[in-house]
Amino acid sequence: MAWYNTAGQAMDTVISTRVRLARNINGYPFVSRLDANAANEIIEKISAPLEASGFRKINFSDLSNVMATSYVERHYVSPEFATKETPHALLLQEQTGIAVMVCEEDHLRIQCIMPGLNLGEAYKNASRTEKRLDEDFDFAYSDRLGYLTHCPTNLGTGMRASVMMFLPALTEGGYMSSLANQLSKIGLTVRGIFGEGSGSLGCMYQISNQVTLGISEEETLKKLGNAVHQISESEQKTRKAINGEALDRLTDRILRSEGILKHAHMISSGEFIKLFSDVRFGISLGIVTDITYEQLGILLIETMPATLTLSSENTPRSEAARDKLRAQKIKSVLIRKS
Repeated sequence: MAWYNTAGQAMDTVISTRVRLARNINGYPFVSRLDANAANEIIEKISAPLEASGFRKINFSDLSNVMATSYVERHYVSPEFATKETPHALLLQEQTGIAVMVCEEDHLRIQCIMPGLNLGEAYKNASRTEKRLDEDFDFAYSDRLGYLTHCPTNLGTGMRASVMMFLPALTEGGYMSSLANQLSKIGLTVRGIFGEGSGSLGCMYQISNQVTLGISEEETLKKLGNAVHQISESEQKTRKAINGEALDRLTDRILRSEGILKHAHMISSGEFIKLFSDVRFGISLGIVTDITYEQLGILLIETMPATLTLSSENTPRSEAARDKLRAQKIKSVLIRKS
């Protein structure tokens, strides 16, 4: 299941939804204190019921850096998980968007990622997988603190819910700092496209909960969903307020970006993200009419450096060769879908 929203303009400010549950197994120390033997034991124990349920096991200790990074680009694992040296594995069920990281920061990170705004469905899917594992394992839990996690900020529900939003008008208007401050007052936070510690790319932001202790999963999902709708309304109002010379300048920039996207001989990943943002903004404003959200969604995944490299029959031997390959990929998608 693609993490990028290709469902059209119903809510074009929302790209995807993710719900993640952190769990640890009683009888084992936290991952930071696990030795290789214990980590491998946890991996084998968790893998058995999930593989029997149709999950595919990917042992990250056996992967190349390029392949591991491709899973980050597709949002199945965190950047930290991809670069770990101790044993760790991913259990993946792509058709449902469910991925289970084993031995990341916690023993288990169970996540469901879905296109569009689907907080309830993503939580239901992640919870179903958690309940299946709960039948076989005793998760560390305290009546006072809830689920016990490596990081104290995840105590309680152990749940992080996030919605990836596309907010070009609020970004260009300089409103994101104020928005972040407002959200922090109600227990929500703004992060970059790859989560905590990552920067904003292409005017895309993750809006997620900060508080997991003393609040239920249902309350968290409701609060986040309400905030997303309010942010979406603010973004739409800000877009509609663009007029006159400001609109002319924006239109010119968007159409230039569209031209580069369609005709450039070489495009770097950084340049692509800027072009992507402009063109997606242009689609929402009715300025770009012959490129679709679906096309951009495909390109956002397939032109990322590692994923692009893996898709090539001949591995690009230089950054310039990869930039040329990226431009070719963009043209092939736009021409195929036009």
